[in-house]
Amino acid sequence: MAKVMIVDDDRNMVSLLKILLEMDGFEVVNISQVVEFIDKVRTEEPDIVLLDVFMSNIDGKELMVELRNTEDVQATKVVMTSGMDLEEQCKKAGADDFLLKPYTPEQLMNIIQKNI
Repeated sequence: MAKVMIVDDDRNMVSLLKILLEMDGFEVVNISQVVEFIDKVRTEEPDIVLLDVFMSNIDGKELMVELRNTEDVQATKVVMTSGMDLEEQCKKAGADDFLLKPYTPEQLMNIIQKNI
């Protein structure tokens, strides 16, 4: 069973994604405290991370750069999400893919399947 890590400070979004992904057979973990991001990636070893760009206390692109600069977890697959089209900046920061909000469950599944 593939494991998806959700990094988003929007509780409703996290709840919806968790239900959707679990219905499709994924194991889901989410992070509420982004300060533990790298440690959580280490301990949980997700197959893919869904990382929101804009969170109240941190820029997701900064987390992305930090992940890519951390040798033991830098190969982790990451799909960044945002309501603004920031695909170029996210990929420059190191994201494997980008998903523009709002997206359909089909778009989410397609992008996850493509990247794991």
